[in-house]
Amino acid sequence: MGRCTAFPCTFRGETVKLKNVWVTYSGANLPAIQDITLTIPSKKLVLITGPNGAGKTTLLETCLGLLKAFKGEVFLFGINTKSRSVVNVRKLCGYVPQDFIKPPFESYTVKRVIQFGLAPYKSIFEQLTKEEEDLVQEVAEILDIKNLLAEPVGTLSGGQQQKVVIARALVRRPRALFLDEPFSSLDKESRKLVSNVLKGYVKEEKATALIVSHDTNPVINLADAVIEMKDGRIVETQGL
Repeated sequence: MGRCTAFPCTFRGETVKLKNVWVTYSGANLPAIQDITLTIPSKKLVLITGPNGAGKTTLLETCLGLLKAFKGEVFLFGINTKSRSVVNVRKLCGYVPQDFIKPPFESYTVKRVIQFGLAPYKSIFEQLTKEEEDLVQEVAEILDIKNLLAEPVGTLSGGQQQKVVIARALVRRPRALFLDEPFSSLDKESRKLVSNVLKGYVKEEKATALIVSHDTNPVINLADAVIEMKDGRIVETQGL
């Protein structure tokens, strides 16, 4: 992807660091994740895998600072995620959640949804620069959805909508990507395309990608590191 100087990042240390982290949900009998100590270095594509209920999504959201540890500490680009300033470093991240599907009556066009990825840096009435417009076109092209830019996003298939949300995360040119089951609605060819796009982005932009996926096939051969979880704990790591 083309360079965009609007989003600088001077941090050169690890992307995420967790120290003895425990996270629980209100009313739950057991912690969702427990006693996690982990360092995610920069410039890596990291796969987080494991069975349903293993704590993969909880770990991803904790790394991003969306969930707070009740015990232990989490640092995102060197900033404690319990600090108010985590909001600023989160602008350096792109996030693809599991619940991306929009209803049929959703009227925003694909182009508009992708542009929302730039929202942290734009006022509500501010026009995109030519460079930003070019980035929207570029991410749409590399994800094979350029022909859909004028379509209402709610009318698209699940796989097409998933590509749109990935494009929205990429257009910001983030220093770190956090993707939760990004292959769930994609067919075989699209899984291969998206996997290669993510690997290429990490390499070209010297970025980090954390990918939660119970299906390891699309990305296992491209991952620099693998984290396997079970019952809220990390049971094995490779490449870290």
